Formats: sequence, structure tokens, C-alpha cells
Amino acid sequence: MKKALAIIGGVILALVVAVAAIWGREIATISTVKSVDGNKYLYTMEYKAKYDLDDVIAADIQDNTGILAYIVGRIGKGIPIKVSAPKGVEVNCTSFQAAKAGTDGFLYGRNYDFFKNPTMVTISHPKNGYASIGVSDMSHFGYSLDKLPEKFLSKALCLAAIYAPVDGMNEKGLCTSIMALPKMPAQQESGKHKISTTTVMRLWLDRCATVDEALELLSQYDVRHDVAAGSGYHYMVADALGACAVVEFDKEDGWKTMIVRKAEDAKYMHVTNHLLDPKYYSETPDQSVGNTHSRSWWRYATAGEYLASHEGTLTADQAAECLALVHWKDLVWDNGMVEDTQYSCVYDQQELTLSIRNWNDYEKAVSFSL
Repeated sequence: MKKALAIIGGVILALVVAVAAIWGREIATISTVKSVDGNKYLYTMEYKAKYDLDDVIAADIQDNTGILAYIVGRIGKGIPIKVSAPKGVEVNCTSFQAAKAGTDGFLYGRNYDFFKNPTMVTISHPKNGYASIGVSDMSHFGYSLDKLPEKFLSKALCLAAIYAPVDGMNEKGLCTSIMALPKMPAQQESGKHKISTTTVMRLWLDRCATVDEALELLSQYDVRHDVAAGSGYHYMVADALGACAVVEFDKEDGWKTMIVRKAEDAKYMHVTNHLLDPKYYSETPDQSVGNTHSRSWWRYATAGEYLASHEGTLTADQAAECLALVHWKDLVWDNGMVEDTQYSCVYDQQELTLSIRNWNDYEKAVSFSL
């Protein structure tokens, strides 16, 4: 009997050692997943597992299905796990950079307007990259209001958040965010390695300290937005020195990259859901260059007027107020779904902090820091 128990104990120990060797860092990461202040629709995670952006790039992954398959393969280590990619993703958002009042720093504001989904704030400290705070829409990797990471095993797919930021800031104060451009998915094809929609931002957060570095890095790849998602995107990227740019893609010329930079003498820059490049920019709503349904032009004008009225210099409270002026509540789409501002962020590029308000709750902000 003792011998049998010893054998069973040895087998269990061997299994524990094997599991720890194979999934140790993943388990450590999953163990950090928790709701914030009891809010079951806002989660945080400290990412401790390994990830390899060079491996993702080498694989030329260019759509949501491909990136999810890659992620699941890494999580499962060969064990099949099923997860569905989101369809019809059309994120309608507002972003800006403004000077920070009373300092030589800058603030980065961001509303993420979409259907009601849980939100994940991920803190990462990669071995070969900059530490960062990244915010993700958890529906992008299989979660919903009815499917939440409440138990240990149900938290496994949270690991995908590292590859799916929709905005964020790194330890150098570089900030970035994504905004939708309906029916304009970039499909660059110059023979370079391909990168997908959110891989762009993960690369910037991990590897870039300035806007110039971010633009140079992007030029080394072909950007491929997921055609199945039904939307294209443009990106804002801003650094702690005050440089800021919006990256767009020329829909009439092979999706070539177009860069719109903040003027050297300007204290602020903002963007919503229509093209800003002079080739396409329109002062009035035009569905060929942006999202008229989400009132992109109204949001652009309203945020712009607020920023201009403060001469491009805001306190953190004023940045939050600017975002509150253009947030969504109960925007009804043709399919009957209702869109809200899923969350609202103010990043302090000097102090390296994030203040986030979730789901239109402008009375309560949660803070994170690097």
C-alpha cells in the first residue's frame, strides 16, 4: 500500500512539475487576472508569460482569425482550444494629445466607443522591450457580458490581451490608439512582412520611445487590416516630448501610408473617425472618408473647440471633461445593437499614469501606473 501511494505521489509530483515547466508563466499570469474594485466589466492583468513579436511577424498573420489561432496555439501548447474571432468590428473613438497645464508634459485622451463589452487593462514588462499599460476590448478574444473570466480556467484567453491592445502607453511615455474608418481596411502589399491591426500598436509600445521611431518601425512592414471585420483603421501615436501624428492609408493608391503630423507650433492634435490627410479631409460629413453615423465630424469639432478654448493646455480633469463632451450613450445602430463609450482614458505621459472611466461612469475613475 505504501509503495502504491508512493508511486501515485510520484506521478502527481511529476505532473505538477511538468505543468509548471510548460505553463508556469501562463499560470502565473492568469493568477493575476481580477476585476477592478468589484466591477465585473473591468479587469486587470499583469502579463508574466513569454511572447514573441518576431515570431508573429514572421508568420505574416494578417487577420483576427489568424492572430487568435496563433495565440490559442501558444496557450494550448498543442491542446485544441476553441475561440471565435469578432465580426463586424467598427470602433468609433476620439483621441487627442494636449499640453499638461503647469508642466512641460503632455496628456493623451481617448474615448473607446463600441458595444458594451468587458475591458482589460494589461501591465507588461517584457524582457526585451519597454514596460507598458495596454487597454483591450475583451470581446476581441472571446469574452462578452455573458462570458466573463470569473473562474481560473475561464481566464486563459485573457492571455490574448498582450496581442490585442486598442490603446496604451509605455514607460517612455509613448501613447497610441486606434480609430475605425468604415469600409477602408488597409491591404498593403509591397513584399514586406505583414502585420495585423493591433500588432501595430503592440510593436510601438514594446519597441518605440518617440513618434519618429514608431513611424520608422512601421515603414518596415505591410499593414493588413482584417477584411472580414468590415472596417479599416487609422492610428494616433504621440510621445512624451509632444510630437504627435496620425497614421492613415491611401485607399486610392495601393494603401500607401499617409502621415499627418501635429504642427510644430501646436499644443494639441485630435482625431475621430474620418481621414485627416489633406488628400481626403472634408470639413463636412462625407461617408466616403469617414463614419457619418457616429457623428465623427461633430465629435471632431466639439473636441477641437474645447481644446482650442483652453489653448491646447489642459489639466487631467479638463482632459476628462473634454472626453465627456463627446462620449456616447445609447447610440442605436441599424441592426438594433446599442453603442456606448465602453471606456474613457486619460494618460499622463510625464507621470506614466492612466486614469480610466468605464462605461460612461464619469463619477468614478480608476488609476494605474508603470
